Amino acid sequence: MRIIALDDTSMKDILTDLLKRDPNNYGEYENTVREIVERIRKEGDTALFEYTRRFDGAAMNPASIRVTEKEIREAMKEVDPALLAVMKKSMENIRRYHEKQIKNSWFDTQPDGTILGQKVTALESVGVYVPGGKAAYPSTVLMDIIPAKVAGAERIVMVTPPGKDGKVNPVTLIAAHLAGANEVYKAGGAQAIAALAFGTESIPRVDKIVGPGNIFVALAKKAVYGHVSIDSIAGPSEILVIADKTADPRYVAADLLSQAEHDELASAILVTDSMELAEQVSEQADSFLEQLSRRDIIRCSLDNYGYILVTDSMEQAVETANRIAPEHLEIVTERPFEVMTKIRNAGAIFIGEYSSEPLGDYFAGPNHTLPTNGTARFFSPLGVDDFVKKSSIIYYSKEALKKAHKEIEAFAEAEQLTAHANSIRVRFEEEE
Repeated sequence: MRIIALDDTSMKDILTDLLKRDPNNYGEYENTVREIVERIRKEGDTALFEYTRRFDGAAMNPASIRVTEKEIREAMKEVDPALLAVMKKSMENIRRYHEKQIKNSWFDTQPDGTILGQKVTALESVGVYVPGGKAAYPSTVLMDIIPAKVAGAERIVMVTPPGKDGKVNPVTLIAAHLAGANEVYKAGGAQAIAALAFGTESIPRVDKIVGPGNIFVALAKKAVYGHVSIDSIAGPSEILVIADKTADPRYVAADLLSQAEHDELASAILVTDSMELAEQVSEQADSFLEQLSRRDIIRCSLDNYGYILVTDSMEQAVETANRIAPEHLEIVTERPFEVMTKIRNAGAIFIGEYSSEPLGDYFAGPNHTLPTNGTARFFSPLGVDDFVKKSSIIYYSKEALKKAHKEIEAFAEAEQLTAHANSIRVRFEEEE
């Protein structure tokens, strides 16, 4: 891995480099995605089945696009019982964590006859997109469905690309079944996002779409936003490790490579105040590369977006992390909890040398659907709040409004909104 002594110029260059990965910069694909979305909107199932045949090589029709109970039973037979047991443990951890996020409606009653409050209501229908293709992502299924279930969403729909045999990966399908999906459809890509947003003859529309996907999925979510809600426009995966001389270079190198293997656009960055550690981590990363099955992808990722940044101090290391605002942030220092208190921008924070990032991906409980590409400056991990909406509650008695009506009328008239003022005034015209 390349080692860079960090200064203002190199920091600016690195931030510019990382931003090239932003899905908003892939304008050359937008016309293609827009065409797919519009065809689904106008032609429904006809376009959906055509795109599924073209992109996934699977022949779908109204009778086969929805997963049946029989298919679920068959898939259950194909899943390794040991993996099933692990998934159930993971589910329990995820559910327990997200149950802590539940917020209830509240009302505040005052003696003057006013009641103010907030009504929390679960979304009626949610669409969950799960990538398919060559790999299965049961962890993503659990992370996206369980918070919706905990929030109380009535209808949870999952879409995922089918194989050429017209089937869903059995592990993905069983994860959806266990987590509580009400419906599973065999559709992927931008066409599946459009189907969820606008509905087709076979797939009823939903109120919100969540879940990661490739650039076409990301741009489709962007295109349908406003017709439905979305969680975010996810970019490639990323990890940043803050480490000092006390860190084990072998652990740090292994953690960096764990994210670099996602794809060629993934980012893996070490920020340290120790040149000795920087050199050791670089050596360990090279050593690990020869042993790993996805070494070609990892090598490409590190060549493009992998850095070891050496700072003058731990304070500068923390400042660098806050500027990058990584999806995953590991803190492997002598006093990691102290460093954690200084972090403002990160999707998930992993503290200490035994809190490796894959712990969060699969098992610990906090959600692994996280803000990417610096959006941790203003976005949060997926959670229960993403699957509820809030309504303000206002009640005034006549006596309470009487005390305030002249002030409200004056405010409205200051904005030259005389109908607003009149709406209040008519309630007291007989008393004046």
